[in-house]
Amino acid sequence: MTLPTDTAVRTREIGVILNGATGRMGYRQHLVRSILAIRDAGGIDLPDGSRVTVKPLLVGRNRATLAELAARHDIEDFTTDLDAALADPRWEIYADFLVTKARAAALRKAIAAGKTIYTEKPTAESLDEALELARLAAEAGVKTGVVHDKLYLPGLQKLKRLVDSGFFGRILSVRGEFGYWVFEGDWQRAQRPSWNYRAEDGGGIIVDMFPHWNYVLENLFGPVRSVYAEAATHIPDRWDESGDHYTATAEDAAYGIFELEGGVIAQINSSWTVRVHRDELVEFHVDGTHGSAVVGLFGAEIQPRGATPKPVWNPDLEDAHDYAADWQRVPDNDVFLNGFRQQWQDFLVSYVQETPYAFDLLAGARGVQLAEAGLRSSREGRKIALETLTAVPGGVAR
Repeated sequence: MTLPTDTAVRTREIGVILNGATGRMGYRQHLVRSILAIRDAGGIDLPDGSRVTVKPLLVGRNRATLAELAARHDIEDFTTDLDAALADPRWEIYADFLVTKARAAALRKAIAAGKTIYTEKPTAESLDEALELARLAAEAGVKTGVVHDKLYLPGLQKLKRLVDSGFFGRILSVRGEFGYWVFEGDWQRAQRPSWNYRAEDGGGIIVDMFPHWNYVLENLFGPVRSVYAEAATHIPDRWDESGDHYTATAEDAAYGIFELEGGVIAQINSSWTVRVHRDELVEFHVDGTHGSAVVGLFGAEIQPRGATPKPVWNPDLEDAHDYAADWQRVPDNDVFLNGFRQQWQDFLVSYVQETPYAFDLLAGARGVQLAEAGLRSSREGRKIALETLTAVPGGVAR
């Protein structure tokens, strides 16, 4: 006699509030390429054989826009009432993709409601506010996650493999180039929102990019201990989405030097006023005693010590050596998901399994700290040391 077997997979559905999913990043990366991709794939398999999936609730200010978005993507639930959503126990996770100025107030509400938090960065407009959010979450026992998407890019995952394998020997320096030309908006529409160039609206490339550079440097090479930065508003005249002229009050380029724990020196240029002459929009060049690497969003190339050429400086003779041919491409050796989706999956698994999660609101506060220090460095024309942060009252360990 054959006994019946239960072949149904146990699936836990988690309700996720998506606040700001109608925005550029919230829609493309978090809703479509992450939450809906997870839902449409049937969820995420867990080690015990069960599965976790997601059910989205769209939150925004314009009900008609939400309704259109929900209909387009077969989403049942949407609302303009954030307070009601936070009060509803069906929704376990609050995800925030609002503009920076609106984020802290919404996160406070979500923490007070006892929701698990997953948020874009920067987490707040100031370090004091970012630390307050981390402290409130810690006191409430709320699990938090902050987007660290660059770490999940194929190129940076390959770079981490190289670091972990000891390929570089002693790492000496990191040089980063990020950016592209953002049109002014007069004769050709700008490809970034106009608020990015208004400091009063939370704009500026330092606030936008230094939190990224903090977690990239911290998790690959070591914590940032000091920063010297020069901010510049190279193009003061721009035109907004309606074609109206405005004066940029936030920097559109920043040139930073970061001293890391252990002595590694990083130099990263960030600019929305640069025309690209490199393989990808962001590239990192890492030099070590035993080898070097150049990595972008996807690609990675290496040059080990034993295959390093021996150039001789002679400005009087044309150098015909093909230096690009001296580099070897790093194979994929893995299947890489969209970086935002991969981090969402990791966070959901950590939430379900109740395991520690490193990329929390305190990690987000360190990104705000670096941005704040970078702006201060530029104003004062000097190097700024960074203190160690904690989520306890006071927020700084001395």
